[in-house]
Amino acid sequence: MQDMNEQARRLLIVEDDPGLLKQLKWCFEGYDICTAENREDAIAELRRHEPAVILQDLGLPPNPEGVEEGLAALSEALKLAPHTKIIVVTGNGDQENALTAVAQGAYDFYEKPIDTDTLKLLVDRAFTIAELERENRRLQSEVNASPLDGIVAASEGMLAVCRMIEKVAPTDVTTLLLGESGTGKELLARALHRLSPRAEGNFVAINCAAIPENLLESELFGHEKGAFTGAHKQTVGKVELASGGTLFLDEIGDMPIALQAKLLRFLQERVIERVGGRKEISVDVRVVCATNQNPEVLIKEGLFREDLYYRVSEITINIPPYREREEGRLILARTILRRYAKSQKRAINGFSDDAVQAIEAYSWPGNVRELENKIKGAVIMADGKLVTAMDLGLQGGDAADESLNLREVRQVAESKAIRVALTKSYGNISKASELLGITRPTLYDLLHKYGLSADSYSKKAAS
Repeated sequence: MQDMNEQARRLLIVEDDPGLLKQLKWCFEGYDICTAENREDAIAELRRHEPAVILQDLGLPPNPEGVEEGLAALSEALKLAPHTKIIVVTGNGDQENALTAVAQGAYDFYEKPIDTDTLKLLVDRAFTIAELERENRRLQSEVNASPLDGIVAASEGMLAVCRMIEKVAPTDVTTLLLGESGTGKELLARALHRLSPRAEGNFVAINCAAIPENLLESELFGHEKGAFTGAHKQTVGKVELASGGTLFLDEIGDMPIALQAKLLRFLQERVIERVGGRKEISVDVRVVCATNQNPEVLIKEGLFREDLYYRVSEITINIPPYREREEGRLILARTILRRYAKSQKRAINGFSDDAVQAIEAYSWPGNVRELENKIKGAVIMADGKLVTAMDLGLQGGDAADESLNLREVRQVAESKAIRVALTKSYGNISKASELLGITRPTLYDLLHKYGLSADSYSKKAAS
């Protein structure tokens, strides 16, 4: 890896005309210059020296009169170093090929004959932009740095979640993660395990909603040979497999009520019995649970035991949905984009303006999982250097159309605050009005004003 200061001053000149190459070297003597006369040498110099800016003739050997080799060099260079600023030099009046080069990712173009003062101004500006972008990426990576591996905590809500994870992880306290589908509950459960003294043990996850009711008990506690039809051998359950480590019960709100009593006994006594067995087996395991439903509503509806709720929620961590992570929404999207672009070996630099507007405006009902899916598809579909709203499958926005009328701005903000409060309180009017700092009658008036219904939020997390 090159020293950052050296790289920031390094210019690669790709030119096969010896006279012009000499003139350009003299013009840019203040920079650290490396040179090449053809595509192969240019790529070799790029790999070796990692220049911040490349000044490249579009007409290169073996056919200096054509542009095929120059465009191929441009494409290959950008795949290797997508952040490099490449200025292509074209023949007089050859704007069509110049525009083609820019469309393929060139930073700018310059037409011959060469005016050294003008070209120097263009190159200097390219170095300035490259340096600003490099600093922006550095600062963004610092913001992205999370106290937990694999988790981008760029919003206040997620930073608070990460601080709770760090405090809870060293203990054996049973933890309940509450959040909508796609908010990253399993990722956080794995973080609890990874930061705990049990990190060397197994992390065993089971989705209580994905396994048929008649098989879930066997999956959890195991079974003895002959316990039921098809039980041809003794099988160890997930709880035993997790001994010494962490057991993650995902979607615990969907656990059948009959099985909840056995889970409660296990949590209280830390012993299990396999299905069809009589022997009590002691298990040393840390339990983390998660649900996308409101446990209090489930308890009122008789679908979840209250005593079990208090047992699994010794510590409760509420995970904010993606739409509420406003200050970190775009940072997370860019982080995911970089990861997928790297894995797909695509030279994509970021999001277009309309994509940024679309990401900010969209409600993201599927949360981070939906964001990842859309970005993964966009990385594959994108034709240019930037992912557009169309690539994401979203309706593009236009910042210029944003209203500056204070009445409209206030109404938008007011409506949004009410929706967020209803979401956080699961449609509970008393709690929502308390969060908003207004009376219940005032909230009812505002609901009528904006055509909102508290009932539609009562089970929003489960939908």
